[in-house]
Amino acid sequence: MTAGRAIISGVGQTAVGKLAGSTCMGLHVEVANEAIADAGLAWDDIDGVLCAYSFTEPHMMLSSVFCEVAGLRPNYSAAVQVGGASACIMAITAAALVEAGHCRNVLVVTGDNRLTGMPPGGAAAALAAFGHPEFEQPYGSTIPASYALIATRYMHDYGLTPDQLGAIAVTHRAHAARHPQAHKRTPITIDDVRASPLVSTPLRVLDCCLVSDGAAAVVVSESARSRDLPGRAVTLLGSGQGHTHEHVFAAPSLTDFGCKQSSQRAFDRAGLGVADIDVAEIYDSFTITLAVELESIGFFERGEAGDAATRGDLSHGGRLPCNTHGGLLSFGHSGAAGGMFHVVEAVRQLRHDAGDRQVDGCETAFVHGDGGVLSAHASLVLGRS
Repeated sequence: MTAGRAIISGVGQTAVGKLAGSTCMGLHVEVANEAIADAGLAWDDIDGVLCAYSFTEPHMMLSSVFCEVAGLRPNYSAAVQVGGASACIMAITAAALVEAGHCRNVLVVTGDNRLTGMPPGGAAAALAAFGHPEFEQPYGSTIPASYALIATRYMHDYGLTPDQLGAIAVTHRAHAARHPQAHKRTPITIDDVRASPLVSTPLRVLDCCLVSDGAAAVVVSESARSRDLPGRAVTLLGSGQGHTHEHVFAAPSLTDFGCKQSSQRAFDRAGLGVADIDVAEIYDSFTITLAVELESIGFFERGEAGDAATRGDLSHGGRLPCNTHGGLLSFGHSGAAGGMFHVVEAVRQLRHDAGDRQVDGCETAFVHGDGGVLSAHASLVLGRS
């Protein structure tokens, strides 16, 4: 292990789906307790805390609220709000805090009860406010419609088809079927995707992520702690970010996004490339999100991701096992925890304790988070210590 690099010492996640009686803070405390125990630590060992945001318990200082509930008085506390990129950006921030000597053990916790804690359609209504108030919201633009715009352009330019997007959804459901905590585990077919209701042409319901209750957390620690861990440490080998716009009307391109820059920066810092990655956990808010990012990052050439999904390249035993837990499309999506589920899965793959989902010989993992409409991007390269 390279000296000085931060490690992920502990992980935790709750079941995901309809968790009756759950609350945002209750989920935070539950999953934090699991991650801290997994790291072999006590609550008193935590000297840094990062939280994200909540739709059901909104607060500008959510991390301070959590620390108050949990009885923590850390050296460093902050709330980070970058949409689906939040989890990866919080991991990057936690690593920087540890490597700079500000903290020894940073708890990074995410979660929300969006399914049971909001009225039906409440999460979608909240997301509608992300459109530009002058140039998008007055015309009824929504997050799904913005991604549909990107899908339409991508299909035009690179020949991607609806059935190829459907293959991504089918693959993710097959992966989720192997995970006992997943929100949706019933297998689906391409015909099921075709028959699901249209949301915004060409995207259908099964092309879209779920709305779930759930939480996930990691503990990021100084590398010296690795010898004391109850389990194997995972090293943060490299990280990067890329930001091109916030609102889709201002995007410089509908086919090129900041994931290209963020991933390249992460690979450069890790001294690795796409060919060195054994498993990828990449943000999949919609099927088109994953297709675009797989190609922009460089795992596949332009126009190849759809064929790759159809061939089974993204499955266990395929060329690039991707979102081995089922991703946002089938494992579940509960706000910033959606991205953190990807981090937790990568750690479990690298520890070789992913059970029926385990990718044989997994030594390296790539994790990517995307916030907004392919707006904010953050990438992690992780290695088995």
